[in-house]
Amino acid sequence: MSNNKSRGELSMLKLTAPLAMEQVFRILIASVDTLMLSSFSEKAVAGVGVVAQYSFFLNILFSVIVTGTTIVLAQYLGANKNEDELNSIAQSSTVMITVISIVMTLVVFVFTKPLLNCYTLEDEVRQAADDYFIIYGGICAFFCAFSLLQSGILRSYGYTKEALYVTIIANLVNVFGNAVSIYGDRIGLPVFGVKGVAWASGISMIVSCVLLQIIIIRKKDIKFNFKNIFKVDAKYYKLILNVGVPTAGESLSYNTAQIVSMAMITTLGTCAMNAQIYTQTIIRFAYAIAIAMGNATQIKVGYLVGAHESDVAYKKVYRYWITSVGFSMSLVALCNLIKIPVVKIFTDNPETTALTMSLLLVSFYIEFGRTMNLIFIGALKGSGDVMFPVLYGIVSMWAIIVGLGAFFGLGLKLGIAGFWLATGTEETTRGIVMLFRWKSKRWQKHALV
Repeated sequence: MSNNKSRGELSMLKLTAPLAMEQVFRILIASVDTLMLSSFSEKAVAGVGVVAQYSFFLNILFSVIVTGTTIVLAQYLGANKNEDELNSIAQSSTVMITVISIVMTLVVFVFTKPLLNCYTLEDEVRQAADDYFIIYGGICAFFCAFSLLQSGILRSYGYTKEALYVTIIANLVNVFGNAVSIYGDRIGLPVFGVKGVAWASGISMIVSCVLLQIIIIRKKDIKFNFKNIFKVDAKYYKLILNVGVPTAGESLSYNTAQIVSMAMITTLGTCAMNAQIYTQTIIRFAYAIAIAMGNATQIKVGYLVGAHESDVAYKKVYRYWITSVGFSMSLVALCNLIKIPVVKIFTDNPETTALTMSLLLVSFYIEFGRTMNLIFIGALKGSGDVMFPVLYGIVSMWAIIVGLGAFFGLGLKLGIAGFWLATGTEETTRGIVMLFRWKSKRWQKHALV
């Protein structure tokens, strides 16, 4: 990509297609992981599912830096900032994400067991959760964090296709490692179980880091080197954090609310927990394109706002939303049409099967609202308007996902379906509010350049 002007004129299709393929591939691999684990032990599935929220929580902490970096870079590239400024952003983000990952490694080692003691779990489920999180969330934290940053930098420069290739390779490494860990006895190797699955995920992140860095070095227009990395002006740290902290706060609040919700769901038993995990595994395919379009919208709006073309961005975002809703609803419908054979791949437990099928129906409600949120919040983030989505989201998530979820699920005895109905209500109401925020054009005063 030869210059910043051509980067700013990138089509949404060119940005979105690799991002969507990457999302689908990630989800496919995650589904294979779950399928492999389910053939090994349903209690292992439940254990990994419990700490999956915490693994995502770590990614949100890392995204404080990654999201701040990508938003600032997109606007700086749109505004044709000089090479030193672009390099300073990458360097300061590297220092911060390294420090955060080291701190979180120590936190995982110290607090994993106390955290798991807060849940009502069978001993085998608890042990699986502990083994997985210590290895993947603790020992491998730096590689997870740095690969996220590297991918974010590549995407900011418009290299979404290259990030896709690395994701494919790294996830194939992960699948191979899982197969050896779970089915090793078939070729004369020991069965490593959950520990082996965790190490396979960690090794795939190491592979990802190496490949991404090679690509970054070879792309001459990407300004990212380690020379004088500790001498970067403090203003760049502040700029990234000013954008990243409130931006990640919205995801942090959502995930924390989901953790509390999951704690309540565990009281409903292992079948309910597994139904949640299986449904999430299946339905991720339905919102893959919406996630990709949300990410692409953030980048595209950043370019346009940086180039002082806010009116163009305003009109385009509505088109992105309508397109995304069409794809999401179609994919949810497809998931429901084929749900009987698909669910049977994961489990033959009648109770788990029935619960999973009911949750797939509720997914229509959730995904409509989620798609609205992904597009409009992505657009608001890209414009630099980050505080409003966070502040509104914190109130909305805790009042509806947690409060209304407890009322529906436990108070009205609707079980896990009640928690999902509450989540759908939260996604939809918050999405409508974000749509009106975009329509108000108040975001135009928050540009970074």
